Amino acid sequence: MSMGQQFRALHDRGGAFILANAWDIGSAKMLAAMGAQAIATSSAAHAFTLGQPDGTVTRDQALAHAADIVAAVTVPVQGDFENGYSDTPEGTAQTLRLAAQAGLAGICIEDVPFGGDTVYDFDLAVAKIRAAATAARALPDDFVLTARADGIMIGAYDIDEAIRRLQAFAAAGADCLYAPMPASMDDLAQIVAQTDKPVNALVAGPFARHSRADFAAIGVARLSLGSALARATHRTIHDAATAMFDTGDFSALGNGLNGSIVDALLPKE
Repeated sequence: MSMGQQFRALHDRGGAFILANAWDIGSAKMLAAMGAQAIATSSAAHAFTLGQPDGTVTRDQALAHAADIVAAVTVPVQGDFENGYSDTPEGTAQTLRLAAQAGLAGICIEDVPFGGDTVYDFDLAVAKIRAAATAARALPDDFVLTARADGIMIGAYDIDEAIRRLQAFAAAGADCLYAPMPASMDDLAQIVAQTDKPVNALVAGPFARHSRADFAAIGVARLSLGSALARATHRTIHDAATAMFDTGDFSALGNGLNGSIVDALLPKE
C-alpha cells in the first residue's frame, strides 16, 4: 500500500485521527515514535524555525522542508502549501505535482492569496481546486487533496459562504475539506453535516478545550494542530527567557524532558 493509500485510509468520518504537525526533523521523529499515524508540515511553524513570520516561506523552501520530513519518518506526510504558491489554476496544479515528487501523501490548499488577508473570488478558488484535483488523479500513486476555506478564519466571510465553498471544492474533486476556526463546535458540526467528504478540524485556541471524542462525536475525520504545538514550545522559551532575563530565575529549566527520553525517540538511521 502506498503512502497516499495509507493516508486516505485514515480519513473516516467520525474517526478523528490526529494529523500531527511537525516543524523539523526532530519533532517529526518524536511525534511518529509516540504514535502519530501521519505527520503534516505547518507553514507557520516552519517559518518560525527560519526566523521568519508566517506567509513568507517560498515554494522551494516548503518543498525542501517537506522532503526532509518525508525522509525522516515512515508514516504518510501532508504538506501545508498555502495557496498552492500560485494565483492560477495551472500554477496550483504544478505545485501539487512537485509536492508528489517530494514524496508527500497529500497537500492542503487555501483560498487565501499567499501572504494576504483577502480571499480569492469564488469561481477562481474552485477552479484552483479543480485543477489540483485533476493533477492529483493523474499521478501514478494515490494523493489526498485537502481544500481549505480559510476566509472564515480571517473574517472574510461567514459560515454559509464557507460551506458553499467547501461543497464546491468537494464537487471539484477535493478529498478532504477544512474550514479552520469556525465560531463554535456547533458551527463545526454544521460544516460536517452539510458536506459529504471527510472534514479536518484545527485543534487550536478554544477548540483545544475539546477532546478527541468530542470531535469524533460530530463526525470530524481528522484533527490537525497547525502551529499550536510549535507555539507551545515557543511559550516555554518565552516564559523561561522572561524569568531569566528579568529576574534571574532559572527554575523553568528544571522542567525539561530528560535527554535520555528524547534520545530514545530519535533512533539513529
